[in-house]
Amino acid sequence: MQRDISTRILHADRLGGIEHGATHKPLHVATGYGYEKAADLVAVFQGERSGYVYGRQGNPTTAALEAKISLMEEAVGTVSFATGMAAICATMIALLRRGDHVVASKFLFGNTASWFNTLGQLGCSVTLVDATDAAEVEKALTPQTRMVFVETIANPRTQVADLAGIGKLCAARGIAYVVDNTLTTPALFQPKAVGASLVIHSLSKGICGHGNALGGSVSDTGLFDWDAYPNLLPAYRKGPPTAWGLLQIRKKGLRDTGGTLSAEHGHRIATGAETLSLRIERACSNALAVARWLDAQPLVAKVHYPGLPSHSQHERAGGLFHGFGALLSFEMADGLDPSALLDALELVIKSSHLGDNRTLALPAALTIFWEMGEEQRQSMDIAESLVRVSVGIEATDDLLADFEQAFAKFQ
Repeated sequence: MQRDISTRILHADRLGGIEHGATHKPLHVATGYGYEKAADLVAVFQGERSGYVYGRQGNPTTAALEAKISLMEEAVGTVSFATGMAAICATMIALLRRGDHVVASKFLFGNTASWFNTLGQLGCSVTLVDATDAAEVEKALTPQTRMVFVETIANPRTQVADLAGIGKLCAARGIAYVVDNTLTTPALFQPKAVGASLVIHSLSKGICGHGNALGGSVSDTGLFDWDAYPNLLPAYRKGPPTAWGLLQIRKKGLRDTGGTLSAEHGHRIATGAETLSLRIERACSNALAVARWLDAQPLVAKVHYPGLPSHSQHERAGGLFHGFGALLSFEMADGLDPSALLDALELVIKSSHLGDNRTLALPAALTIFWEMGEEQRQSMDIAESLVRVSVGIEATDDLLADFEQAFAKFQ
C-alpha cells in the first residue's frame, strides 16, 4: 500500500529503527566512530560496508534526514550539506572538470547566479538561457555539455522552466539534469517525474519551514546512467552504478570541501519536515489570495505568480505542480518606492529568507540582486521596483488587511 507523502514523512524515522523506541531519530553529536577490528574500519573507508568514520562526512542523525528526503523525492539516495548553496557548489565541484560546459537557466536565485560566475573562473564554461523554452536549452548544448541546471520556479520572478521538455532533451543526449526543487518542495512536485538526474534542495526553506536551521541536500533519482559519465573516478565505481554519482559527491564534494550539516540542524529540519504538506497547502492558499488582491491594485504595475491566469507559464505550472507555491513578486507603479511600501507593512517581516511560516518581503533589486548590477538584473527581467514576498501561514484575512492598510497610505 502506497501511503500519502505526509504519512510517510511522519513515520520515516521508525522505518529504520530508532534507539530506545524514540519517535524521532536522536541527536548524534560524536565526531569520531570506533570499530572493534581495523578491518571493519578499512571496509567502511573503502566503501565495502556502510558506517561512519568522521563527522565531516555525516552522522546517524543526518543520515536519518537523508533517508527522509530520499523517501520524499523517491530517490535512491541523498547527501546532506550545511546549506543549499553548499549542495549546489559541492555537486558541481565533484562532477565537473576543467573544459566542461554547463547550460543553466538565466532566471536564477542570486547566489546561484554568482556561483556560476565563479564556476566560469574555474575553467568550466556556463551558458545562461531562457529555460522556459527547451529549444533554447537545446541550442546551447555542445559536445562538452555535461550538465543542465534549472529551478522549478524561479526566485524571484516565478518563471517556470520547461521541466518536462528539458528532461526529454537531457535523456536523449545523456546529459545530467539537475533540478533545484526548493520553491516547490516534494509536497508540490517531484522532479523525478520529468526525468531529473539529481534534485537539489535548500532545506532551510520550505522543508524546514520554521526559519531555525540551515541545510541543503542533493538526491539521486536513479534515472541517470553514471556508467557512461566520463568524470567519475575509478575509486567510486563500486557497487550498483546508480550509487556512483552520489558517492563521488559525498567524497569529493562533502568530505573534501567540508560543508557538513550539523546534527542539531539536521534534527530541526527533519522534525520541521513532518508538517511540510500542511504548511505548504496553507501557504499556497495564502499566496494565491495575496496575488489576486495585489493584481487588482492600481498602484501595482504587475504581479508575478504562477497561480494567476496572466502568468506566462500558468498552464504549465498547473499541469506540473500540486499547487502554485508560496513565493510571489510584484512591481510597483512608476514613481513609487518599494521600500516605503514595505515599511508601511506591520505584519509582514522585512527579511531575506523565504519558505518560512511567517510572511517575509524585501525589495529584490536593492538587496539579493544588488551585487550583480542593473544590466544583469534586466537580463533576468528583475525590475528595479520589484518586491519579493514569501507568503507564510498566517490567517488569510490578517495578511490581506496588512497589505490593505499599507497601500491605503499611498492613495
